[in-house]
Amino acid sequence: MVEFVVPAPKRRRGRPRAGESDARERILAAAIEEFGEAGYDGATIRAIAARAGVDSALVHHHFGTKADLFGAIIDAPMRPDLALPEILAGPRDDVGPRIVRYVLEAWEQPEVRRRGVALLRTAIGNKLTTPLLAGFLSRELVGRIAHLLAVPDADLRATLAASQVAGILIARYVLRLPALAEASVDDIVARVGPTLQRYLFD
Repeated sequence: MVEFVVPAPKRRRGRPRAGESDARERILAAAIEEFGEAGYDGATIRAIAARAGVDSALVHHHFGTKADLFGAIIDAPMRPDLALPEILAGPRDDVGPRIVRYVLEAWEQPEVRRRGVALLRTAIGNKLTTPLLAGFLSRELVGRIAHLLAVPDADLRATLAASQVAGILIARYVLRLPALAEASVDDIVARVGPTLQRYLFD
C-alpha cells in the first residue's frame, strides 16, 4: 500500500558512521520531505542527501536515479521510464499498440494490479501525491515520448496519449466498468492502440 506518512528523522550531516543501519530509511524520509516541498522536478539528489545527512553518493548507492528513488517512495508498480526506451526504439508505425500492450500486460499481473490500484486511489485528488505523480509521469513518460516526436505540438500529443492510457487503467482496474473489465488485452490493444498511434503521429 502506498504510504507517505513517515516520521522525519533528526537531520545529521556527513556520512553515516560505520555500522549505522538506518541510512536507507533516513534517505526515504528525507526524499518524501523534499519531493513534497519541491515537487518531482524541483527535488534533487543533492538536496535529499543534505536532508538525510549523507553524501549524494550514498543516495545513488541505495536507490540509483531520482526516478528510482521516487519509484521506491510511491511503491510504483511499473516503471515507464525504464520500459519506454525499448518501446520507442521499435518500428514507429506500431508504437501506440505497443504502449497499450506493455501497460495492460503489466497490470494483468496480480501484484502489479494490486499496487497500481492502491497508487491510483491514493494519488487521485490527494494534494500531496497528485502533483508528485503528475510530475513523475510528465518527466518520465510524457517527456520521453514528446522528445521522440520532435514536432511543435509534441507535448500535447504525448499528453493525450498518456491521458488515454490513464483513462483505461482507471476504468478497467479501479472502476471496473464491466465491458472493459471483461475485455481481453488483445481486444483493447486492437481498439485503443490505433487511437494512441493517431495522437502521436497523425
